[in-house]
Amino acid sequence: MAYYLGRDVKVWIITEDADDSIAVSSNECTVLDTDAITNFANTRTQAGLADNLAKTDITGVDIGIGVVDEDVSYMGQRSVLKAEIKKETTVSLTFKKSDNELDVIFNGPIKSGDCSDGDTHRNVGARWGCDNNSISAGLSSPEDHKAGTAISYGYRVVVQLQDAVEAIAVPNACITGHSVSLSADGVSEETIEFTSHVTPIIAANATDATMFAVTTAI
Repeated sequence: MAYYLGRDVKVWIITEDADDSIAVSSNECTVLDTDAITNFANTRTQAGLADNLAKTDITGVDIGIGVVDEDVSYMGQRSVLKAEIKKETTVSLTFKKSDNELDVIFNGPIKSGDCSDGDTHRNVGARWGCDNNSISAGLSSPEDHKAGTAISYGYRVVVQLQDAVEAIAVPNACITGHSVSLSADGVSEETIEFTSHVTPIIAANATDATMFAVTTAI
């Protein structure tokens, strides 16, 4: 039996938009139409999942796959029905801190002209991904976030555990937390947390077409 090794893990962050990526420039969140290693999140395409665009300086990946249940109690029965309502998947990524990218992504601001709800609402981070070729300010419902007819809410975190064996994609995940750990005798680290209520996608590797398929329900 061959075990999964940490050195085999690769992680990508892509948007839910096939045409737009999100990056930090001049201490502001901005939307772009190109893929690059310097982007926070690249396009939801096969090109956006290229090997050279995988995240670097990662020291930890924590995936929590769970569900939100409704407890139904019946008269005369001691057992409780756990009726599944929706999925609840969390992903925490820990990096060695080398710049302010994650601080700006979480806290903002969004570059003038790049906010989906106008410049009066741009003093927030890019936590909700893209909306109509702009960066969402999180003021509309998830299903109203559109890229053409596709739902573009949130990000898609793709974790390849081992090539040609297993990869997991967490679609429509919004950013729910960010923390920085400082140390007097070590390199500072930072963690960013994603949460999704859409069913994860599991395939053999990150190049599988399902990894960057359009979300049809949210």
